[in-house]
Amino acid sequence: MDEVAAIFEPQKVVLVGSSIIREKVGMTSPQLFKSVTYNMKKFFRKKTYIVDLDGKTGYATLDRVPGVPELAVVMLPPKQSITHVEECAKKGVKAFVLITGGYKDEQRQQLLKLRQKYKVRILGPNTIMGVINTANGLNTTFERNTMPKKGKIAVVSQSGGVGACMLDWACFYDVGISKFAFMGDKIDVNDVDLLRYLGKDASTKVICLYMEGIKDGRKFIEEARKIVKKKPILALKGGITQESAHRAKSHTASIAGKDEIFDAALKKAGIIRVEDIEELMNAAIALSKQPPMQGDNVAIVSNVGGPAILAADAVVKNNLKLATLSEKVKKKIETLYSGVDATNPIDMIADARAERYEKVLELVLADKNVDGVLIINMLKSCFFEPKDAKVIPKIAAKYPDKPVVDVPAGGEDFALVYKVLGNTSIPLYNLPEKAARALKVLRTYGKIVEKH
Repeated sequence: MDEVAAIFEPQKVVLVGSSIIREKVGMTSPQLFKSVTYNMKKFFRKKTYIVDLDGKTGYATLDRVPGVPELAVVMLPPKQSITHVEECAKKGVKAFVLITGGYKDEQRQQLLKLRQKYKVRILGPNTIMGVINTANGLNTTFERNTMPKKGKIAVVSQSGGVGACMLDWACFYDVGISKFAFMGDKIDVNDVDLLRYLGKDASTKVICLYMEGIKDGRKFIEEARKIVKKKPILALKGGITQESAHRAKSHTASIAGKDEIFDAALKKAGIIRVEDIEELMNAAIALSKQPPMQGDNVAIVSNVGGPAILAADAVVKNNLKLATLSEKVKKKIETLYSGVDATNPIDMIADARAERYEKVLELVLADKNVDGVLIINMLKSCFFEPKDAKVIPKIAAKYPDKPVVDVPAGGEDFALVYKVLGNTSIPLYNLPEKAARALKVLRTYGKIVEKH
């Protein structure tokens, strides 16, 4: 097994920690050790061994562990971690996830020497939560019972905190995840290694990155350019201001670099840049569920007038165009529903139910002048009911090359429609502006695919 693959796909894992040691300042604690052990025993569907330095649980020493685990998860202070990394490497362990931080430069160098001597791979140190693989249940986080749903989105975060926020988001909104990797200090395994692995990973369709710096920009661009032909890559960059860049350097020992250079590198690589965590997750959901948009022309189908106008504004602000529907389609819609003006955005009136949505959406998607559709279906002030939304994925499936996004605007309305459509191919957003940005991302990726 490839050493990086061993981080995500081990048959056997050994957890190395202590049921007593607690750092005054630092992550090493009995609580961390017990919680990671709990998650691994609950979720991991292969073999987990425990090595407790204080002999309270599992094995007291590594040499008593049967066989050779491919992966070791080490949860100790720096000095003890280095000692146990060497012990594991001597035994034949291929890869390491180092949860705790606080390493000095000299100690980082010691780890790198072990990496070179034993030809092992190291994720971290200071990963904080390590890795998740929803396919085999691997979960080295210390958040008990936190496991996202299996899906197609991979998340790589240089920050434990940003990664944790995305993990929480994924669990709360039931977003499907393939892999999670918390990189930490990147003394060995870095963005390029993880891109290369995820690029070949059959269960990953979209790759999300939170980055504070790149160590080898050229290799990163080369690898990304190969991947974006088949899979979109999204990036959120931290440390774009002079003040935060200084903090990023001390945070994860990264060299942030000038934002203009970083931006140019992402464009060259074909990576789509986003501005915040919400946009990152919203874009990833769209890309994981819908095809790239092959043109700029968007049709809006709504049961309310005002939000449809806001959606039209948002479409144009995002450098897309309002589709001009063909006269044939307009005439058919207006013949079917005499009170409807079929000029885009189409306001189907507040009494529109499943039958009206189904017929209008089918006509609009069949129009050659339309490249993508933004649907709005409000419940409050309208007759629409959540079950009516079932017609949307049914009709959208007939036009697999045209993306469809849906807006049950608001809070309660969004939650009610999400229960019906959350597990379908239709991405849902609680505001028209978010749906327009999602379509922009799908169009951007469409251009990237054409170019690469």
